Amino acid sequence: MTATSTSPSPTDPGFLDALRPLLPELSVGALLGFATALAVKAVGRFVLIIVGLLFIALQLLSYFDIVTINWLHLQSMAEPALKQGSEQGAAWFQRVLLANLPFAGAFTAGFLLGLRIRI
Repeated sequence: MTATSTSPSPTDPGFLDALRPLLPELSVGALLGFATALAVKAVGRFVLIIVGLLFIALQLLSYFDIVTINWLHLQSMAEPALKQGSEQGAAWFQRVLLANLPFAGAFTAGFLLGLRIRI
């Protein structure tokens, strides 16, 4: 029994040759995803600090009987908007990911890498 080699010949298109036309789009997508993640992290921290400070201010005002907060009413008002926003956000995110698949894949990889990195 003789062993046959299944290695590709130099004339066969390889995986890298197939990716070559997509490399500019993939690299730009990854770079923009990374930059977007860093921006989201920075803005997210700022927004969370503001929300936390507002919550502390409300709690202090409530503690000193300056204001009374009906938390159950606030929750019942906010829940429909949050639910509708999450449903619409998921549909939008799916449209974005499927619109330009190579760019979106690279963008997502860069975005996840940007979220993981500590600067």
